[in-house]
Amino acid sequence: MSEKPTHRRERLFISPSLGRENSLSYWWKAVHPLRVVWNFCWIYAARYCPSLALKRWMLRRTGMRVGKSVSVGLAVVFDIFFPELITIGDNSIIGYNSVVLAHEFMVDEWRKGPVVIGKNVSIGANCTILPGVVIGDGATVSAMSLVNRDVPPGAFVGGVPARELQRQS
Repeated sequence: MSEKPTHRRERLFISPSLGRENSLSYWWKAVHPLRVVWNFCWIYAARYCPSLALKRWMLRRTGMRVGKSVSVGLAVVFDIFFPELITIGDNSIIGYNSVVLAHEFMVDEWRKGPVVIGKNVSIGANCTILPGVVIGDGATVSAMSLVNRDVPPGAFVGGVPARELQRQS
């Protein structure tokens, strides 16, 4: 039995650029363009939907795993290329204008990886969650944070990059 990865990079699929230019120039080789259009329509409709129940339903149309009683704030953006790699646990909150990414297009390579947001997690406004990150159950992410590494269960993190500020009891 293998151990679970301890760093987000170990959870990422990493591929060299699919051509001579930067990897974003070749996004259409990584995922079918019609799939991206489908995801874009649902994610951007959900972005401004006032009904939380309808918003959850819309996000599930993209393949995202969205738990019960999840609350997604206004203007939250989810990855349009690989939303099926995003899991949000029951009773979690994602604050206004946050971004949850399951991919990174770099100059010489591109990466994709799962994002797992546990149960009862609170993510403040204007946060960015990078691919491959696991946020443990009961964790809190302070507003305007960049989460580029795993967050332990019950931790309170914040900053750019996010670091543990205190452990909740």
